[in-house]
Amino acid sequence: MHQPDYREPGSTRLAMPWVRLHALKDYLDMPLRAAAHDRVKVTFNLVPSLLDQLDLYAAGGLDRHLELTLRPADELHEAEKLEILDSFFCAHPQNMIEPYPRFQELFRKHAASLSKRAVLPALFTSEEIRDLQVWSNLVWIDPLFHDEEPVRMLMRKERHFTEDDKRALIDWQLALMKRIVPTYRDLYRQKKLDISFTPYYHPILPLLCDTESAREALPGIGLPKQRFAHPEDADRQIRMAVDRFADLFGEQLTGMWPSEGSVSEEALGLIRKNGIRWAASDEEILYQSLTKSSLDRSAFPLHAVYDHRGLRLFFRDHALSDKIGFVYSGWTTEEAVNDFIGHLHQLRQTYRDRLDRIVVPIILDGENAWEYFPGDGADFLETLYRRLAEDDTIETVTFSEAAETAEPHRLTSVFAGSWINHNFRIWIGHPEDNLAWDLLARTREMLVRISREDTRLDPAVVSQCWNQIYVAEGSDWCWWFGDEHRGLHNREFDKIFRRHLAYVYELLGQPVPMELLHPIHGETVASYTSMPDDILTAQIDGRVTHFYEWAGAGYYDCLKAGGAMHRVERYISGIHFAYDHNRFYIRLDFHDRKGLDLLAEPAIEIACFTPAPRVIRVTTGQHGWVDDRPGECQFALGDILEVGIERNFLWPGSYGPLGFTVSLLDADRRLEVWPENDPIEITVPEKNLEMFWPM
Repeated sequence: MHQPDYREPGSTRLAMPWVRLHALKDYLDMPLRAAAHDRVKVTFNLVPSLLDQLDLYAAGGLDRHLELTLRPADELHEAEKLEILDSFFCAHPQNMIEPYPRFQELFRKHAASLSKRAVLPALFTSEEIRDLQVWSNLVWIDPLFHDEEPVRMLMRKERHFTEDDKRALIDWQLALMKRIVPTYRDLYRQKKLDISFTPYYHPILPLLCDTESAREALPGIGLPKQRFAHPEDADRQIRMAVDRFADLFGEQLTGMWPSEGSVSEEALGLIRKNGIRWAASDEEILYQSLTKSSLDRSAFPLHAVYDHRGLRLFFRDHALSDKIGFVYSGWTTEEAVNDFIGHLHQLRQTYRDRLDRIVVPIILDGENAWEYFPGDGADFLETLYRRLAEDDTIETVTFSEAAETAEPHRLTSVFAGSWINHNFRIWIGHPEDNLAWDLLARTREMLVRISREDTRLDPAVVSQCWNQIYVAEGSDWCWWFGDEHRGLHNREFDKIFRRHLAYVYELLGQPVPMELLHPIHGETVASYTSMPDDILTAQIDGRVTHFYEWAGAGYYDCLKAGGAMHRVERYISGIHFAYDHNRFYIRLDFHDRKGLDLLAEPAIEIACFTPAPRVIRVTTGQHGWVDDRPGECQFALGDILEVGIERNFLWPGSYGPLGFTVSLLDADRRLEVWPENDPIEITVPEKNLEMFWPM
């Protein structure tokens, strides 16, 4: 359970509402559902800074969404009404808007009125705005609480809400949020669930220890100008988490999910030093660690407990975990649960001769998956827990239980990386990320210098300054810097990060450097092309099947490259490319997918320059889009175009150098070609000889 630290320095405001909204939808119902099944054991990982934000709400903290909700609809200014109309429909349309007729009605009216933005607030009455204020809060409440008052009454009433209705709903929200931590504490003490923590402000521990650790997975990565190597900060983040756990639960913290599953030899040493008995990461880290340890991968199972110098380690089953997180939401409950249980039965058969040492670690995000399931995943979770409890061939255990009881395999070395492609590229290496690290390093150096020079400084102020440094060390800021994650709130995260650092200068009475007043996001420009840093297998279905389907792919940014083309109208916005042992994959993203349908005879042409050049053409025919290489190429066109090309079609030996371009045509008229000059070049290695990291 994790959200970024949205607290604004020196105030009781939170910059975004997601802690509060996820508290209504995920933080309480999830442990209650799991604990209701006596034979089901679930471990919940909590981030201490998330708990701090829940405490802030309990003490009267506000976010902008909450402030606008509380404003009487009759007293709203035009700008406030427009802000509400712009932001109060932030919910999954299929599962959180369409099922509720009044919210659906307002949503569709808003969508139909966007072309009239200049007069948009005037098109909605105060009664409609008030109903929107209520529904934008109601839909975030998990079905487990729909029978509680006033939720039940408001859902039945559906419209014509009053200001008293709205106030009652907000009072109920705050009361529910106050139940969250006591519920975890009670269920933990009753041994109905286990709890682990993450380092306090969710930092990437290996990068705090030493930013050079990023080179283990990516030797050629460009790093910040200033090397950041402060294992004492990593140690402090862990110790603060250990202390917070002891305060809340009266016991020593036993387990830790390092932020984003990020581990290294030094980081794990600090975790072990602080009395923690187990930690977890991803299966790709295990595979690289076995290689680093000069151990035969095939002789060591993924589904086991490992021991590294006295610390027990788990490595998540990537496929099964991601099926819950990204795939099963599109399946029926019965299909999804049958598939999951079926995989466990297959693993049991595979390991039938050594079942006493087999543990299957399932680890995933605790909050963001469920809005994509009907009913916030209630039916799926209830069915899954029931089936697990009834199955005599499967035993669920907490991570702490497995760490104590399962005989471990010994792991002599650990590879430095995260659960995402076993590297740290998300958080370091892009010019925006590197600038953020440099700003953090300079601010930290200033704090150390001033603290040494001015012995009259109030210790409470110095402590407050260090807290701002620790907040700024959190992973979430660099998650949104760089090219990997572009969303509606990048600039907001940029602003919050710089505000935390600027506040250190303000607390110390120092002038705030101009560089902290300029945005990081969007200020730096990377190369048009980045190379793949992992092999992957894409599902050819014309859509991004799950968030990390194309993680690790290479990318050509047509938006940046387009500056040289001076085109007013462009269709293709970006090209992803990757490969696995059988296929080479290309994905096209579009500015506006519907634009293709307006062309008379649209076609996509992929020219591949290999020892025997190949051209693949996807065109429209009588029965839709078709390709001219059936059996050698598979494609699907939906929101995106995904193409899988057989490697043995491109090269006689299935590997070698490749240059390729992508063209969009209308009949014989070539509308676009990417890249405009030289093709995208890549060398695909022989199978099983891929080297994205030192072996």
